[in-house]
Amino acid sequence: MLVVANKTTATRALVDAVRERAAEGRVDFFLLVPNPAHVAFDRASDDQRDGGRALAQALPELERAAGGAVAGRVARSPNAYDDIVAELDTGAYDEIILETPPGHVSHWLHVDLPHRIAELGYPLRTVPAAH
Repeated sequence: MLVVANKTTATRALVDAVRERAAEGRVDFFLLVPNPAHVAFDRASDDQRDGGRALAQALPELERAAGGAVAGRVARSPNAYDDIVAELDTGAYDEIILETPPGHVSHWLHVDLPHRIAELGYPLRTVPAAH
């Protein structure tokens, strides 16, 4: 299952969604977090140090919720859709959890992202993000 975070932290809503899905049956989770070095939705940065530290902090809480190991990576693109599609293209996913704030709050999770992701044909759970 691909888990897409709105922020680099594991929010309560995201942890709860992972816990609920894990309770339904065996699943492997992979967390995709935004890169805080992407200062705007159209500016990419190769610097993933802050994102890597944030990912390392988020994973233990998600692992407790999942009941096992959770892998993850920092986004390479400032556009969440591009990173999600690239991750799905690996062929390792059957489902997606997408944490989504109101469109005006997040530059990384662009407007109407849940609809665009749903059109890819994967079962999708959306989680409202705190802002």
